[in-house]
Amino acid sequence: MLPYGPMRSRAREAGCVILAAAAITAVMTWPLAPRAGSAGRVDSGDGAFSVWNVAWVARTLVVAPRGLYDANIFYPRRGTLAYSEANLGAGVLAIPFYWASGGNAYVAHNAVVLLAFVLALTGTYSLVRFLTRHRGGAAVAAVAYTFCPYIFSHIPHIQLLMHAGIPYALLAFHRFADRQTAGRALVLALALAAQALSCGYYGIFAGLLVAFGALFYGISRGLWRNWRYWAGLAAAAGVSVAIVLPFFLPYIELQKEAGFVRSLDDSRRWSALWRSYLASGARAHRWLLPYLGTWGEVLFPGMVVTVLGVAGLAARRRAARAAAAAGAHIWFYASVAVIAFWASFGPDAGLYAWLYRVVPVFAWLRAPSRLGLLVVLALAVLAGFAVSALLARSRRAALLSTALVALTMADVCVAPMFLVDARPVSPVYDSLRKWPGGPVVEFPFFYERMDFSRHCEYMLYSTAHWKPLINGYSDYIPPEWRQMVVPLSSFPNEESFKILKPLRARYAVFHFNLYDHRQAAVVKQRIEQFREYLRPIRIEDQVWLFQIVAWPPAH
Repeated sequence: MLPYGPMRSRAREAGCVILAAAAITAVMTWPLAPRAGSAGRVDSGDGAFSVWNVAWVARTLVVAPRGLYDANIFYPRRGTLAYSEANLGAGVLAIPFYWASGGNAYVAHNAVVLLAFVLALTGTYSLVRFLTRHRGGAAVAAVAYTFCPYIFSHIPHIQLLMHAGIPYALLAFHRFADRQTAGRALVLALALAAQALSCGYYGIFAGLLVAFGALFYGISRGLWRNWRYWAGLAAAAGVSVAIVLPFFLPYIELQKEAGFVRSLDDSRRWSALWRSYLASGARAHRWLLPYLGTWGEVLFPGMVVTVLGVAGLAARRRAARAAAAAGAHIWFYASVAVIAFWASFGPDAGLYAWLYRVVPVFAWLRAPSRLGLLVVLALAVLAGFAVSALLARSRRAALLSTALVALTMADVCVAPMFLVDARPVSPVYDSLRKWPGGPVVEFPFFYERMDFSRHCEYMLYSTAHWKPLINGYSDYIPPEWRQMVVPLSSFPNEESFKILKPLRARYAVFHFNLYDHRQAAVVKQRIEQFREYLRPIRIEDQVWLFQIVAWPPAH
């Protein structure tokens, strides 16, 4: 047996941290873990879209990786996965859960949600532990960042839960700044690439933080004279871009085709308000919401992390006396908090407009308010320094640290989480899965703009058969799809048959529970009128499946 040493000690600590992170995640997201296969936040189009998206990536990366971006929506369009966030990171994490559960899309998605929290906890703990050398401060910071109200307000948006890469990228950067080696530069590149492939927004945030850190520490430590420092950072940037670029090309092609760009006017709508920084869904704070009026984004960091974060600034002098590096870290994260806070208010506050003109990647962003997450991270790191300073000489540091972690958990807790039972899947889809391939169109075909997201319900059902859908929903809606939604909504009639014929539609599914009684009666009459072109496959009480076997003659 090897003698007890630093490596074994670190491994034991890592194991304890992972187990604690899993336990804390189960508590803070309760009852998600026991209901992972039967519930989710599918009460909105975004929630259903996320479940479908993760399942598509987890399945397709195994069975047909070359067709990854040709998602089964908006048929016959190709590259449709790029119409929104691809969620490649979430899909990769979901692969073992998707296949082990027999293709259960809810299991795949919810497993990734839980993993996202565990990874964010361990990443933030590792970052703050490295900076402060204090376990208690690292634990408090990890809980404050991982479970902040902003993250819980985006439970239906899987990409916005993938926030673990930011602290991991910062940890990799700090390690590289301490010692410039090729291995540490490579780790930094991989961390940046992983975050970019998990969430485009956070990938940009991580890259900007590292770029700012490169300048800050390059000046404060005199590293600007060290060619290894700049060469390593350039290599890390190059490798991360090389990894991400092949997956980013479909977005570039879409931008060329559609002229897609985010204007400053677009970002005004998604900018933070001062009330945003008082808005929270946590049980300890939500009582304030009725007094705020309109708040937009949920950005309150939490009471504990705010107080401790401010206290972390007061610890600056003591840290500076103990170690110059600690003082520099405090200044860096204080600067990040101020810059992110200012920029989150969007173009009208000035800084964001300047960044938009100077930094090209801002043309891909539309929600300055999401920079509020960096405010929380910066406050969490500063809180770690505060806890480290407060408990430095305490004989009960472990007990007090545990109490602070529990207090932080109570401060940001939303449990029990609101979940919606999985939508029952009609036996019609089991029949559809067994029939030969061909495009599917589902009705009612929602045609009003505010109802476009209701097509996500059909996308979620498609995880039972994975045939191409003429229906679809995403951030980008193809113009030809918009043009056909109104006439197609009256199917079956001669005009809608003319639309579906060049699309080679083969199956039609009718959900009569989604029509009102008058519309349902009219649709059933039209089905009888065009029965010679529609062969019934399975008729359930509320869901009917037909094969389109012929087309009405042109007049």
